[in-house]
Amino acid sequence: MTSLAELHDVARQRLAPEHYDYFAGGAGDEVALADNERSFRRLALLPRILPGSATRDLAVRLPGAEASMPVFVSPTAFHRLAHPDGELATARAVAAAGTVLIASMAATVAIGDMAAAAREVDPGATLWFQLYLQTDREVTDLLVRRAADAGCSALVVTVDSPVFGRHERDRRHGFTDLPDGLFAENMRDLPGGPRNIEMSPALSWADLDRLRESTSLPVLLKGVLHPEDAHLAVEHGMDGILVSNHGGRQLDAAPAPVDVLPRIVEVVGGRVPVLLDGGVRRGTDVAIALALGATAVGIGRPVLWGLAAAGESGVRQVLELLREEFDDALALCGGRRLADLTRDLVTVRGPEGGKW
Repeated sequence: MTSLAELHDVARQRLAPEHYDYFAGGAGDEVALADNERSFRRLALLPRILPGSATRDLAVRLPGAEASMPVFVSPTAFHRLAHPDGELATARAVAAAGTVLIASMAATVAIGDMAAAAREVDPGATLWFQLYLQTDREVTDLLVRRAADAGCSALVVTVDSPVFGRHERDRRHGFTDLPDGLFAENMRDLPGGPRNIEMSPALSWADLDRLRESTSLPVLLKGVLHPEDAHLAVEHGMDGILVSNHGGRQLDAAPAPVDVLPRIVEVVGGRVPVLLDGGVRRGTDVAIALALGATAVGIGRPVLWGLAAAGESGVRQVLELLREEFDDALALCGGRRLADLTRDLVTVRGPEGGKW
Protein backbone atom coordinates (compact mmCIF):
# COMPACT_ATOMS: atom_id res chain seq x y z
CA MET A 1 0.00 0.00 0.00
CA THR A 2 1.22 3.49 -0.83
CA SER A 3 -1.22 5.61 1.21
CA LEU A 4 -3.67 5.48 4.08
CA ALA A 5 -6.47 6.00 1.55
CA GLU A 6 -5.60 2.69 -0.14
CA LEU A 7 -5.71 0.87 3.19
CA HIS A 8 -9.09 2.51 3.85
CA ASP A 9 -10.43 1.15 0.54
CA VAL A 10 -9.28 -2.39 1.37
CA ALA A 11 -10.76 -2.16 4.87
CA ARG A 12 -14.12 -1.03 3.49
CA GLN A 13 -14.25 -4.13 1.30
CA ARG A 14 -13.33 -6.52 4.11
CA LEU A 15 -15.48 -5.23 6.96
CA ALA A 16 -19.13 -6.09 7.45
CA PRO A 17 -21.18 -3.00 6.45
CA GLU A 18 -22.46 -2.41 9.98
CA HIS A 19 -18.94 -2.62 11.41
CA TYR A 20 -17.47 -0.37 8.74
CA ASP A 21 -20.15 2.23 9.41
CA TYR A 22 -19.59 1.99 13.16
CA PHE A 23 -15.90 2.82 12.66
CA ALA A 24 -16.31 5.33 9.83
CA GLY A 25 -19.40 7.19 10.97
CA GLY A 26 -19.87 10.36 12.93
CA ALA A 27 -22.70 12.13 14.69
CA GLY A 28 -25.73 13.68 12.99
CA ASP A 29 -25.04 14.91 9.46
CA GLU A 30 -21.33 14.14 9.94
CA VAL A 31 -20.35 17.76 9.34
CA ALA A 32 -17.69 17.69 12.06
CA LEU A 33 -16.37 14.38 10.74
CA ALA A 34 -15.86 15.83 7.25
CA ASP A 35 -14.45 19.11 8.56
CA ASN A 36 -11.69 17.31 10.45
CA GLU A 37 -10.02 16.36 7.16
CA ARG A 38 -11.26 19.34 5.12
CA SER A 39 -9.69 21.84 7.53
CA PHE A 40 -6.25 20.34 6.93
CA ARG A 41 -6.80 20.50 3.17
CA ARG A 42 -7.33 24.27 3.21
CA LEU A 43 -4.00 24.86 4.94
CA ALA A 44 -0.64 24.89 3.19
CA LEU A 45 3.01 24.69 4.21
CA LEU A 46 5.64 27.11 2.91
CA PRO A 47 8.75 25.13 1.92
CA ARG A 48 12.17 26.31 3.04
CA ILE A 49 15.29 25.60 1.00
CA LEU A 50 18.93 24.63 1.55
CA PRO A 51 18.61 23.43 5.14
CA GLY A 52 22.21 22.24 5.32
CA SER A 53 21.47 18.89 6.98
CA ALA A 54 20.94 15.42 5.56
CA THR A 55 19.29 13.95 8.67
CA ARG A 56 16.30 14.75 10.83
CA ASP A 57 15.38 13.89 14.41
CA LEU A 58 11.71 12.91 14.77
CA ALA A 59 11.77 11.87 18.43
CA VAL A 60 9.52 13.62 20.95
CA ARG A 61 9.11 13.57 24.70
CA LEU A 62 5.57 13.14 26.01
CA PRO A 63 4.24 12.77 29.57
CA GLY A 64 5.62 9.47 30.81
CA ALA A 65 6.93 8.53 27.37
CA GLU A 66 9.62 8.92 24.75
CA ALA A 67 8.23 8.41 21.24
CA SER A 68 10.18 7.81 18.04
CA MET A 69 7.96 10.26 16.15
CA PRO A 70 5.26 12.82 16.93
CA VAL A 71 2.47 10.42 15.97
CA PHE A 72 0.68 8.32 18.58
CA VAL A 73 -2.38 6.06 18.43
CA SER A 74 -5.54 7.59 19.86
CA PRO A 75 -8.07 5.39 21.66
CA THR A 76 -10.63 3.58 19.51
CA ALA A 77 -13.00 0.86 20.65
CA PHE A 78 -13.71 -2.71 19.60
CA HIS A 79 -10.69 -3.65 17.48
CA ARG A 80 -11.84 -7.26 17.29
CA LEU A 81 -14.61 -6.10 14.97
CA ALA A 82 -11.82 -5.25 12.52
CA HIS A 83 -9.58 -8.31 12.99
CA PRO A 84 -9.63 -11.43 15.22
CA ASP A 85 -6.39 -10.40 16.94
CA GLY A 86 -7.88 -7.00 17.73
CA GLU A 87 -5.95 -4.84 20.16
CA LEU A 88 -3.22 -7.47 20.54
CA ALA A 89 -2.18 -6.84 16.92
CA THR A 90 -2.47 -3.09 17.39
CA ALA A 91 -0.34 -3.14 20.53
CA ARG A 92 2.40 -5.15 18.84
CA ALA A 93 2.47 -2.87 15.81
CA VAL A 94 2.61 0.32 17.86
CA ALA A 95 5.39 -1.11 20.02
CA ALA A 96 7.36 -1.98 16.88
CA ALA A 97 6.98 1.63 15.72
CA GLY A 98 8.34 2.92 19.01
CA THR A 99 5.46 5.23 19.77
CA VAL A 100 2.58 5.51 22.25
CA LEU A 101 -0.67 3.53 22.22
CA ILE A 102 -3.59 4.99 24.14
CA ALA A 103 -5.55 1.87 25.07
CA SER A 104 -9.30 2.35 24.99
CA MET A 105 -11.38 1.65 28.06
CA ALA A 106 -13.78 0.00 25.54
CA ALA A 107 -11.13 -2.33 24.11
CA THR A 108 -12.08 -5.91 23.27
CA VAL A 109 -8.80 -7.02 24.91
CA ALA A 110 -8.00 -6.30 28.57
CA ILE A 111 -5.33 -3.71 29.27
CA GLY A 112 -3.02 -6.23 30.93
CA ASP A 113 -3.07 -8.46 27.85
CA MET A 114 -2.45 -5.49 25.55
CA ALA A 115 0.54 -4.43 27.61
CA ALA A 116 1.97 -7.97 27.60
CA ALA A 117 1.62 -8.17 23.80
CA ALA A 118 3.35 -4.82 23.32
CA ARG A 119 6.24 -5.78 25.60
CA GLU A 120 6.83 -9.01 23.75
CA VAL A 121 7.91 -6.76 20.88
CA ASP A 122 9.59 -4.04 22.94
CA PRO A 123 10.10 -4.42 26.70
CA GLY A 124 10.06 -0.63 26.96
CA ALA A 125 6.79 -0.19 25.04
CA THR A 126 4.63 2.69 26.26
CA LEU A 127 0.88 2.49 26.80
CA TRP A 128 -1.48 5.09 28.17
CA PHE A 129 -4.97 4.21 29.36
CA GLN A 130 -8.05 6.10 28.19
CA LEU A 131 -10.68 6.54 30.88
CA TYR A 132 -14.25 7.74 31.11
CA LEU A 133 -14.89 8.82 34.68
CA GLN A 134 -17.65 6.66 36.14
CA THR A 135 -20.23 7.89 38.63
CA ASP A 136 -19.39 4.85 40.76
CA ARG A 137 -16.04 6.00 42.17
CA GLU A 138 -15.09 2.46 43.13
CA VAL A 139 -15.27 1.44 39.45
CA THR A 140 -13.07 4.36 38.39
CA ASP A 141 -10.54 3.57 41.11
CA LEU A 142 -10.36 -0.08 40.09
CA LEU A 143 -9.85 0.80 36.41
CA VAL A 144 -7.04 3.17 37.35
CA ARG A 145 -5.38 0.44 39.42
CA ARG A 146 -5.64 -2.00 36.52
CA ALA A 147 -3.99 0.52 34.23
CA ALA A 148 -1.21 1.15 36.72
CA ASP A 149 -0.70 -2.58 37.33
CA ALA A 150 -0.39 -3.10 33.57
CA GLY A 151 2.41 -0.55 33.49
CA CYS A 152 0.52 2.26 31.77
CA SER A 153 2.51 5.46 32.15
CA ALA A 154 -0.36 7.98 31.89
CA LEU A 155 -4.14 8.31 32.02
CA VAL A 156 -6.10 10.03 29.25
CA VAL A 157 -9.51 11.14 30.52
CA THR A 158 -12.10 11.66 27.79
CA VAL A 159 -14.34 14.53 28.87
CA ASP A 160 -16.37 15.35 25.75
CA SER A 161 -18.98 12.63 26.25
CA PRO A 162 -21.51 13.47 28.97
CA VAL A 163 -23.94 11.63 26.66
CA PHE A 164 -23.39 9.48 23.59
CA GLY A 165 -23.48 11.21 20.22
CA ARG A 166 -26.30 10.36 17.83
CA HIS A 167 -24.86 7.92 15.29
CA GLU A 168 -27.44 7.56 12.56
CA ARG A 169 -25.49 4.97 10.59
CA ASP A 170 -25.59 2.66 13.63
CA ARG A 171 -29.32 3.25 14.05
CA ARG A 172 -30.01 2.35 10.43
CA HIS A 173 -28.10 -0.93 10.86
CA GLY A 174 -29.60 -1.62 14.29
CA PHE A 175 -26.03 -1.90 15.59
CA THR A 176 -26.43 -1.45 19.32
CA ASP A 177 -24.14 -4.06 20.87
CA LEU A 178 -21.12 -6.24 20.22
CA PRO A 179 -21.60 -9.67 18.63
CA ASP A 180 -21.66 -12.71 20.90
CA GLY A 181 -18.20 -13.55 22.17
CA LEU A 182 -16.96 -9.96 22.26
CA PHE A 183 -17.03 -7.64 25.27
CA ALA A 184 -15.40 -4.47 26.54
CA GLU A 185 -12.91 -6.55 28.51
CA ASN A 186 -11.76 -3.79 30.86
CA MET A 187 -15.30 -3.71 32.24
CA ARG A 188 -15.26 -7.31 33.50
CA ASP A 189 -14.84 -8.30 37.15
CA LEU A 190 -15.97 -4.95 38.48
CA PRO A 191 -18.12 -4.30 41.57
CA GLY A 192 -21.55 -5.57 40.66
CA GLY A 193 -20.24 -7.73 37.82
CA PRO A 194 -19.56 -6.94 34.13
CA ARG A 195 -21.09 -3.63 33.10
CA ASN A 196 -21.31 -1.19 30.25
CA ILE A 197 -19.41 2.08 30.18
CA GLU A 198 -21.48 4.82 31.73
CA MET A 199 -21.68 8.42 30.53
CA SER A 200 -23.05 11.09 32.86
CA PRO A 201 -23.57 14.86 32.55
CA ALA A 202 -23.46 15.01 36.35
CA LEU A 203 -19.66 14.63 36.39
CA SER A 204 -17.70 17.82 37.05
CA TRP A 205 -14.25 19.30 37.61
CA ALA A 206 -14.53 18.09 41.21
CA ASP A 207 -14.55 14.48 39.96
CA LEU A 208 -11.44 15.23 37.93
CA ASP A 209 -9.78 16.78 40.99
CA ARG A 210 -10.49 13.62 42.93
CA LEU A 211 -8.87 11.50 40.22
CA ARG A 212 -5.85 13.82 40.13
CA GLU A 213 -5.42 13.40 43.89
CA SER A 214 -5.83 9.62 43.80
CA THR A 215 -3.07 8.72 41.33
CA SER A 216 0.57 9.55 40.76
CA LEU A 217 0.25 8.90 37.02
CA PRO A 218 0.25 11.87 34.64
CA VAL A 219 -3.32 12.80 33.66
CA LEU A 220 -4.17 14.24 30.25
CA LEU A 221 -7.57 15.66 29.29
CA LYS A 222 -9.01 14.55 25.93
CA GLY A 223 -11.80 16.39 24.15
CA VAL A 224 -10.87 20.02 24.80
CA LEU A 225 -11.98 22.56 22.17
CA HIS A 226 -12.81 25.72 24.15
CA PRO A 227 -9.84 27.89 25.21
CA GLU A 228 -11.35 28.50 28.65
CA ASP A 229 -11.53 24.74 29.23
CA ALA A 230 -7.87 24.50 28.29
CA HIS A 231 -7.10 27.19 30.88
CA LEU A 232 -9.15 25.35 33.51
CA ALA A 233 -7.42 22.06 32.69
CA VAL A 234 -4.03 23.58 33.46
CA GLU A 235 -5.39 25.21 36.62
CA HIS A 236 -6.70 21.82 37.78
CA GLY A 237 -3.27 20.24 37.44
CA MET A 238 -3.60 18.32 34.18
CA ASP A 239 -0.35 17.13 32.65
CA GLY A 240 -1.46 17.57 29.05
CA ILE A 241 -4.37 18.50 26.80
CA LEU A 242 -5.63 16.58 23.79
CA VAL A 243 -7.51 18.88 21.40
CA SER A 244 -10.19 16.64 19.88
CA ASN A 245 -13.81 16.53 18.79
CA HIS A 246 -13.99 12.76 19.30
CA GLY A 247 -13.50 12.12 15.60
CA GLY A 248 -16.73 13.98 14.85
CA ARG A 249 -18.69 11.41 16.85
CA GLN A 250 -20.15 13.68 19.54
CA LEU A 251 -21.29 17.27 18.86
CA ASP A 252 -21.76 17.54 15.09
CA ALA A 253 -21.58 21.34 15.28
CA ALA A 254 -18.12 21.24 16.90
CA PRO A 255 -15.18 22.80 15.04
CA ALA A 256 -12.27 20.85 13.61
CA PRO A 257 -9.47 20.49 16.18
CA VAL A 258 -6.85 22.03 13.89
CA ASP A 259 -8.97 25.19 13.60
CA VAL A 260 -8.97 25.83 17.35
CA LEU A 261 -5.47 24.51 18.03
CA PRO A 262 -3.60 27.86 17.76
CA ARG A 263 -5.84 29.59 20.29
CA ILE A 264 -5.53 26.72 22.77
CA VAL A 265 -1.75 26.67 22.36
CA GLU A 266 -1.76 30.40 23.09
CA VAL A 267 -3.85 30.01 26.24
CA VAL A 268 -1.79 27.08 27.55
CA GLY A 269 1.40 29.04 26.98
CA GLY A 270 3.74 26.07 27.08
CA ARG A 271 2.78 25.02 30.59
CA VAL A 272 1.76 21.52 29.46
CA PRO A 273 1.97 19.66 26.14
CA VAL A 274 -0.91 20.23 23.71
CA LEU A 275 -1.74 17.20 21.58
CA LEU A 276 -4.29 16.88 18.77
CA ASP A 277 -6.30 14.22 17.01
CA GLY A 278 -8.96 14.30 14.31
CA GLY A 279 -8.55 14.27 10.54
CA VAL A 280 -4.83 13.39 10.36
CA ARG A 281 -4.37 11.38 7.16
CA ARG A 282 -0.99 12.50 5.80
CA GLY A 283 2.45 13.33 7.07
CA THR A 284 1.84 16.90 5.93
CA ASP A 285 -1.10 17.04 8.37
CA VAL A 286 1.31 16.10 11.15
CA ALA A 287 3.66 18.88 10.06
CA ILE A 288 0.86 21.47 9.94
CA ALA A 289 -0.33 20.56 13.43
CA LEU A 290 3.18 20.77 14.86
CA ALA A 291 3.78 24.09 13.12
CA LEU A 292 0.62 25.41 14.77
CA GLY A 293 1.91 24.39 18.20
CA ALA A 294 0.96 20.75 18.79
CA THR A 295 3.55 18.57 20.49
CA ALA A 296 2.30 15.43 18.73
CA VAL A 297 -0.80 14.15 16.93
CA GLY A 298 -2.95 11.05 17.28
CA ILE A 299 -4.55 8.84 14.65
CA GLY A 300 -7.64 6.74 15.18
CA ARG A 301 -9.53 5.48 12.14
CA PRO A 302 -6.39 4.88 10.00
CA VAL A 303 -5.25 2.32 12.57
CA LEU A 304 -8.58 0.51 12.21
CA TRP A 305 -8.27 0.54 8.41
CA GLY A 306 -4.80 -0.95 8.63
CA LEU A 307 -5.99 -3.56 11.12
CA ALA A 308 -8.95 -4.58 8.96
CA ALA A 309 -6.83 -4.65 5.80
CA ALA A 310 -3.87 -6.67 7.05
CA GLY A 311 -3.88 -7.15 10.82
CA GLU A 312 -0.69 -6.25 12.65
CA SER A 313 1.14 -5.74 9.35
CA GLY A 314 -1.51 -3.24 8.25
CA VAL A 315 -1.15 -1.17 11.41
CA ARG A 316 2.63 -1.17 10.95
CA GLN A 317 2.12 0.08 7.40
CA VAL A 318 -0.05 2.94 8.63
CA LEU A 319 2.55 4.10 11.13
CA GLU A 320 5.51 3.73 8.78
CA LEU A 321 3.71 5.54 5.95
CA LEU A 322 3.05 8.48 8.26
CA ARG A 323 6.62 8.42 9.54
CA GLU A 324 8.02 8.52 5.98
CA GLU A 325 5.60 11.22 4.82
CA PHE A 326 6.26 13.37 7.88
CA ASP A 327 10.02 13.01 7.52
CA ASP A 328 9.71 14.15 3.90
CA ALA A 329 7.53 17.12 4.91
CA LEU A 330 10.00 18.17 7.61
CA ALA A 331 12.86 18.01 5.09
CA LEU A 332 10.92 20.02 2.50
CA CYS A 333 10.19 22.66 5.13
CA GLY A 334 13.92 22.93 5.80
CA GLY A 335 13.69 21.34 9.24
CA ARG A 336 16.19 19.22 11.12
CA ARG A 337 14.11 18.75 14.26
CA LEU A 338 10.51 19.21 15.34
CA ALA A 339 11.08 22.68 16.77
CA ASP A 340 11.91 23.92 13.26
CA LEU A 341 8.20 23.64 12.35
CA THR A 342 6.92 27.10 13.24
CA ARG A 343 3.67 28.97 12.66
CA ASP A 344 5.11 31.20 9.92
CA LEU A 345 5.29 28.10 7.69
CA VAL A 346 1.48 27.69 7.64
CA THR A 347 -0.70 29.62 5.19
CA VAL A 348 -4.28 29.41 4.01
CA ARG A 349 -4.70 28.11 0.47
CA GLY A 350 -6.08 30.20 -2.36
CA PRO A 351 -5.58 33.72 -3.73
CA GLU A 352 -6.89 35.24 -0.51
CA GLY A 353 -4.57 33.11 1.57
CA GLY A 354 -2.12 34.47 4.05
CA LYS A 355 -0.43 33.65 7.32
CA TRP A 356 -2.48 31.53 9.67
